[in-house]
This record gives sequence, structure tokens and C-alpha cells, in this order.
Amino acid sequence: MKAAEIRAKWLKFFESKGHKVEPSASLVPHNDPSLLWINAGIAPLKPYLDGREIPDNPRITNAQKCIRTNDIENVGKTRRHQTFFEMLGNFSIGDYFKDEVIVWAWEFLTSKDYIGFDPERLSVTVHPDDEDAYRLWNETVGLPAERIVKLDGNFWEIGEGPCGPCTEIFYDRGEQYGNDPSDPELYPGGENERYLEVWNLVFTQYNLNKDGSYTPLPNKNIDTGAGLERFASILQDVDSNFDTDLFLPIIEKTCEIAGVKYKDSLEKDIALKVIADHARTVVFAAGDGVLPSNEGRGYVIRRLLRRAVRYGKTLGVDRPFLYRLTETIGDIMGVYYPEVVEKREFIEKVIRGEEEQFHRTLEGGLGLLEQLARAAKADGRTEIGGEDAFKLYDTFGFPFDLTEDYASENGLGVDRGGFDQAMEAQRSRARAARQETGGMSVQGGALSEFTEPSEFIGYSRLVGDAVVTGIVLDGELVDIAGEGSRVLVLLDRTPFYAESGGQVGDKGLLQAPGLKLQVEDVTKAPHGQPVHHALVVEGALRKGGQVAAEVSSSSRGDTVKNHTATHLLHKALKETLGGHVNQAGSLVEPDRLRFDFSHIGSISAAELAEIERRVNEQIWAGTPVVIESKPIAEAKAMGAMALFGEKYGDVVRVVQVGDYSIELCGGCHVENTSQIGLFKIVGETGIGSGVRRIEAVTGRSAYAYLEGRLELLEQAASLLKAGAADVPRRLEALLGQVKELQRDNESLQGKLSRIEAGQLESGVKTAGDVSVLAAQVSAPTMDALRGIADELRLKLPAAVIALGAPADGKVNLVVSVPQELVKKGFHAGKIIKEAAAACGGGGGGRPDMAQAGGKDPSKLGEALRLVEELVLAQANVI
Repeated sequence: MKAAEIRAKWLKFFESKGHKVEPSASLVPHNDPSLLWINAGIAPLKPYLDGREIPDNPRITNAQKCIRTNDIENVGKTRRHQTFFEMLGNFSIGDYFKDEVIVWAWEFLTSKDYIGFDPERLSVTVHPDDEDAYRLWNETVGLPAERIVKLDGNFWEIGEGPCGPCTEIFYDRGEQYGNDPSDPELYPGGENERYLEVWNLVFTQYNLNKDGSYTPLPNKNIDTGAGLERFASILQDVDSNFDTDLFLPIIEKTCEIAGVKYKDSLEKDIALKVIADHARTVVFAAGDGVLPSNEGRGYVIRRLLRRAVRYGKTLGVDRPFLYRLTETIGDIMGVYYPEVVEKREFIEKVIRGEEEQFHRTLEGGLGLLEQLARAAKADGRTEIGGEDAFKLYDTFGFPFDLTEDYASENGLGVDRGGFDQAMEAQRSRARAARQETGGMSVQGGALSEFTEPSEFIGYSRLVGDAVVTGIVLDGELVDIAGEGSRVLVLLDRTPFYAESGGQVGDKGLLQAPGLKLQVEDVTKAPHGQPVHHALVVEGALRKGGQVAAEVSSSSRGDTVKNHTATHLLHKALKETLGGHVNQAGSLVEPDRLRFDFSHIGSISAAELAEIERRVNEQIWAGTPVVIESKPIAEAKAMGAMALFGEKYGDVVRVVQVGDYSIELCGGCHVENTSQIGLFKIVGETGIGSGVRRIEAVTGRSAYAYLEGRLELLEQAASLLKAGAADVPRRLEALLGQVKELQRDNESLQGKLSRIEAGQLESGVKTAGDVSVLAAQVSAPTMDALRGIADELRLKLPAAVIALGAPADGKVNLVVSVPQELVKKGFHAGKIIKEAAAACGGGGGGRPDMAQAGGKDPSKLGEALRLVEELVLAQANVI
């Protein structure tokens, strides 16, 4: 049975039991630390399981794409370790429980209409205290007691939250996978290859509290997971997951590329399996916008891709190849996961670019790494030194785990402590060099224990009365600060927005009779309160005093225009460049915005114009901006765009611009897009691997920018004595004239070179059969000097020619040696090096031609005489 058919049967079976089929969704971070990502459709289940929310349908089923990378070193070496896998799941939220799910599991596994396993090959494990599960398996299903194993480990929990006992179902693969009765691990649930776990039914009926205690949940729930790859390996009667139709086509394609055979050698088979596994992971991650980078989850993807490339090298593949597997993966998975087909071109572009970059890295550092490994073995050491590992990292970009992987393959370890020590020493040097000031470091420890709350009222108002709850002066909490002091101020309530989410802090005033403070910035304290960075302009500020807090309306007004514009820009980028685009950072200030986003390759002028047009159309449409607080599950159900990797609370702020854009955001925004006025892109560039940046202006800044451009155009028109509309035509005509003048100049320079060359022939000196001409000439550039030398080579083909010319207070030198004299040991590069040194310069070149520069024109004559002496002296020795 093909894997796609197994998946379809699963969904069909549970749909027949009243389950809602949850479609495939993007990967999102998962709360289980062993699962890096999981299908977004299932990730928000926790509020359902603990009773905070009620789903539309309490019965849910799906096929989940999952990524787990906690034991990648085992991939390819065991039958079932994978970094990407599919988990088939069915869930009950306070609806059915053990009685139903155990019977259904047995029905699905043994029915000929679905999986059709031989019932005699199935065994289960249960928790020793779960008498209900034992009774259901034994009495209701009819499983004999000897095939029901009680295990203490059958309790599922991943930290604070819903948890409960579980029952796992195992398939007996036969005696060929183990038949030693003395093996203490040969039982369902033991560490063996015979009894293969295919399904885990979790009964989430408790909540694990912070203090370690357990309390019953409001509802009893079911959360199950079955391995598609494991089902496939059994039903297709193959030795491992890698021999199923989920992997074998990828392995065969890799064999075709590498010119190797599968099942030919253990070493090659491991490499082929690693490549197939890692390729699937990278393709799905890139398809969901998780791009290789140097930090976070992007670093995990980069590491997997680089591991696959290195295993490719062990197969003899020294060129980018991994991207070519994207099409094969799409052929296998595209029926249920269409994104890997729809985004194939983008995914291939991401992977190929990363491969090419990594090949350059390997070329630089792999040789040194091999030397270090050989040296360690020769010295009898068991590991590569930490300093050496850091040198590889710092000089060649080799991450520590890459060095560690290579060392492990050569039977060595790596000194992690020494590496960390070298890394920290570098960081300390960097910190000292930066001489960091500002930010929260200014506060020292003064606010680390300050816990008095502060209410933010600035979403709806820019002015409000407040009480001073804290003052920091010179790093210490104080009760009073006098005129001229620079202080950090905390209030019980404030309309000032503290810098976060890319939006800068507000500016404004804190005032009272006889008191005035200029607020220059607002950041967040360690416990989240807004901290006002302020100058006491007049009077004395006292703790407990009351002030009127007033945000600069013009500064905030310009900032919110830019912030809402970033939301419109994000959507316009997705529409124009593709759904893979995701925000990678932003900066929202009063006078500009900056937006970083994931995208491979350059962006054309036409695409930028289209992006800009789409944003402005939304501005001119005058669309209301609706902001509401909602439970996060409801917000995501609405289609709200969350930033990948960001952490959100149970209740989130949803910013919706008509039907165009909907995002989760805690920042400040306009009430209607028409308030933005105008949006203008002023810059676009790449800032890293797969990340680009757009800078733009809105409102009055956009007007000022365009006015400045118009002024420049008018100045250009005035200089050209033309109207603004005629500037391009006039410039084109001028450029044509410049090119013609350059051609005339080159022609005249050639004539002058020939004339000057003819005048120099009489200066040739000879020793034996060696001739040399060393002369000072008039040549404004190095090109002109080489032109004269070329003319002289035609006239004096057997002579050493050395020419020098003063140019802009410096010296240009050129030396030419004919091939016959090169054979006798004359070397232009060595000759010119001596001459340049005499002029205070340096240079070199090939044996037959070299050029150099010098700093002292007064020494030019001496340098040319030195050339004559060197050549004639060498000629006399021959």
C-alpha cells in the first residue's frame, strides 16, 4: 500500500467517525522541545485541551508535518530516525474517550478496508494504574493478557499543561528481527527492532501544575499520533522507512546524480539516507518560509542542508545537487502538500544559493580541518583543539557543529570548552571596542527588582495624568532629581509607547507647575514597565509627585503612518513576490520605515514599482483600520498573520486593514489608511543570505523626499538649459558626445605614443646580445604608459623596455621583457620591484610584463638608471 493511500484511508476513517479534517498548514514552533515544528493547524490545541476554549467541532483529525532535530547524528544509521516525518493524528476535545478510541484504533488497524494488519501481530502497552485501558484491550477488543504490557513510562507530559496516561500499539515484525528469549529488551516497548510502535493513544485527563501536582482537567481529551512512515514500512514489507515510497525515489535520484548504487556499501547507504531525509526537511522548511540563516530555526535548517552537502561530497558530488531533489520530493508529497510543488522554483533557488555559498566555505576551510585531524591523530590526541575549532569558525565560517561532525567521522572529538573560551574572549574584545552605553545597560541593576506596575493608555490617548513611581539617577533609585539631570522615570500609567516590535519609543513632555521634563526616548524595564528617558529642563522631579504626561502628537502621528504602512508593505510583498515572503525585522520611526523580509534573489525595478503601487492603492482607498483584542486561536482562525518565531499570549491584538491585511501586532496605527497620505520606496538591498531590506517614507517625509528629487531635476534641467521633460534626452545626447570624445582622445593618445616611442629608440643600451631601454616619458595614466611600451615592443622586439612617468604627484612604472630573455633568466616582476622601491613604492608581475607605482617622482631618474644597471649587469654574467 502506497503512503499516500495510507494517509487518505486515515482521514477517510476518522471523517466517517464525525471528525473534522484539519487541512495541511504551515509549520510553527511547538511546545514540545523534541519537536521543533509542527503543523500550524494542530499547534493551537492546548486552549481546547485545558478547557479555555471550545472548538466548533470537538472531533479533529489530520496528517501533520513535523520536524525533529534532537538526534540528527542517528539519521541514516538506524531504520527509523528522521528529521522530517508525518504524524497522523485524531483528537477529541471533551467528547469521546478511551472506550471509543481504543475500539476505533483496533478497527482501523485490523480492518481489510483500511490497514488490514494481522491481529495476531499486534501488542499494546498501558500504564500500570490505567485499569480502564487494560480492561478495554483485554475484554472489549479481546487482546490476550500476554500481549498487554504494563509500563511505568506510559504517561505523556511535556512540562506544565495537559497530560495523562497513554497506550502504545506495537506491530510484531517477526523473528528475523529478534528471537533471543534471553534478551531483556525483547518485548513491546523495549529497545529492539522486532516490536515496532505504530500508534500512541494519549488520554489527556490531567493538568500538570507549576508545583508538580496533578489536577483533573475540566474535560477528558484524546490526543493520538501514528507514524505514516512506519505504517508504510510494514505495509510495503521493507526493511526500513528509507526503503518506502516516501524515500526511495529521492535516494534513486541521488544515485543518478552521484553515479552510485544503493545497497552497494554501508557508508554510501548512510550518505544516501541522510541526504534523502535532510532534503525533505529543507524543502518543506523553505516552502514554509523558514530560510537558512545564522541563528534560531534558520540555523537548524542551514546545518541540515550543509550536512547533506557534505555527505554528497562523500559520494563524489562536488557541485550543488540538493536543489535538484526538490522536484522528486514534490512528486512524492505534492498530492497532500501542494506548496512543495507550487513553490518549487523558489525552494530550488533557496537551496541552490545556500549550496553554492557552502561550497565556497568548504573550499576555504576543509583543507585546514583535514590537516588538524591528521595532526591530532599523529600526536595521539583524541580531539581537535578548541582554539583551532574557533579559528575555523572565525576565519572560514565553519560552525562548531560542522567541525564536530567531521571530527566524529574521523574518530575524534572537539574541545568544546576551549572553543567557548575563545568565543567569549572575542566577544569581550568586541564589547570593549564598542564601549557600549545607553539602552537598558544604563539602568544597571536599579530596576531589576522594581515590580510596581505601569498601565499603558497610549492606544487611545496621547495625554494623561500620572504618578511618579520610580526615578533612576546615575544608576540608582532616588526620591528626587534636580534641574539639568538626565533621569529614567517610571509612572503608574502612561500614554508613552515603549520601544518594541520595531516601533521606536515616543517623545514628549512630563509637566507639573514649576516642573518640565523633555522625554527623549521610552524603553521597557526588566519587568515590562515603560521607562521614560528624560531631561529635567525645569524644577525638581519627586517620587510620588503627579505629572501630566503628553506625547508629541506630530512624532507619534508620523510613526503610526509608517507602522501601518509596514503592514500594507508586507502584504504587497507577498502578492508581488510570492507567499514565501515573511517579515524578518522592522524599524518604525517618525521619518522613515525599514522592513526586512525573506526572499532569495534581487528585486527588479518593475517589481518595486508594483509593490509601491499596491501599497498606495490601499492608502488612497481610505480603508478603516480595525483593532481588536481576541483569543489567539480565534485570531489565527480569522487568518491573522503571526511573525514566525514570535511568542504570543492567550489574548492578542489583531490589526485588520479592510480585507487586505490582518496581522497580530502590539504597536500603534492610524485609524484609516488615507491618513498615511503617500508611500514611497527610497531604497532596496540585500542584507544577508535570503534576507532583503526595503526602506521607505510616508506622509510629510514622502512629500519632502519627492520635493527634493524634483529640486534636483530642476537643477539638472537648468544646467542642461532644457525643460525637465527633456532632461533624459539631453543627457543621452551628452553621453554620446562624451563617448565620441573618448574615442578621439584614445586615437590621439595612440598617435602621441607612436611619436614618443620613435623618439626614444636612440636611447637603447647594449651588453652582449642584450639590449635595454630605460626612459622617462610623458603619460598621464598607466594605460597611456602601457601604450607607449607596446609601441616600443613592436620597434624593439628583442629589448628590455622600462618606462616611467610622473602622474598626479606619484610615479607609474612599466617593464617589458621579451620571451627569449625570459628564458635566459630575466624577470620583469623582479626588475620592477627594485625600481619601484627606489621611488618609495612597490609592485610586481609576470616574467614578461610588470607594472608598479611609486610615491616620489624626484627619484624616477634614479629608478630608471637602476633598471639599466640591473639588466646590463645580468647580461654581462650570462
